[in-house]
Amino acid sequence: MENISLLSIITIAILGSFGHCVGMCGGIVIAYSSTKVQSNWNKNKQTLSHILYSLGRVVTYTILGALFGFLGSVTTFNSTTNGLFLIFTGIVMLLVGLSLFGKLKFLTLIEHSVSKQVWYQKSFKKLIASNSLMSFYLLGMLNGLLPCGFVYFFAITAASTGSALYGALVMLVFGLSTIPALFSLGFFVGLFKQSEFRNLMIKLASIAVILYGIYIIYLGSKYFI
Repeated sequence: MENISLLSIITIAILGSFGHCVGMCGGIVIAYSSTKVQSNWNKNKQTLSHILYSLGRVVTYTILGALFGFLGSVTTFNSTTNGLFLIFTGIVMLLVGLSLFGKLKFLTLIEHSVSKQVWYQKSFKKLIASNSLMSFYLLGMLNGLLPCGFVYFFAITAASTGSALYGALVMLVFGLSTIPALFSLGFFVGLFKQSEFRNLMIKLASIAVILYGIYIIYLGSKYFI
C-alpha cells in the first residue's frame, strides 16, 4: 500500500467522475431520477434515494477491490514479481490515460457492455420499475458491475496493493470520490452535459492518470536497480 497515494486516487476519481463517469453512467442516473423518484416525495426522501443508489455502487466497488487485492496478494511473491506487476500496472494506466485523451481506442476495446446481457436487462427492468428505497440501493450495486475504464484502472491499482484490505480501501475511496458528480447530476444536468466542461475534466483526468502511471512504472523499475 506504500506505493499507492490516496490523494492521487481521490484526485483522479473526482476529475474522472465529472468527465468519463458522467458520460458512462449519467444516462442511468437520469433514467432512475425521472422514473423512480416520485414528484410527491419530500426532499429528504429524494435525497435518501440518491444516497442509497450511490452507496450501492460503492459497496460493489469495495467488494471488487477486495477481490482484486486478494488476487494481487497471491501473485506477488518476491521483489521481481512485485516490480514486474507495478510496471505492468503503470503501462495499463498509461494506456487508459492515452485512451481518455483520444489517442488510443484502448477503453473502447475493453469496455464490453454487460448491459446487453439478459440477466442484467431483467434485473435492471425489475429494479427500475420499483419505487422502494431498497431498489435504489440494489440498482446502485448492479450499476457498479458495469465495465468502465476507470473501474478497470482502480481495480488494477487495488491489485497492485497486494492486499484484500487495502484493495477494498482503494476502491472504497474511488467510489466515494465519484459520488459528488453523479449525486448532483440530477440538479445540474445542463452543466454536465456541456461538452466543453466534460472535455476539460476528461483531459485533466487523463493527464493525472498518465503521470500516475509513469510514477508507478518508476516504482516498479526500482526493484531492478
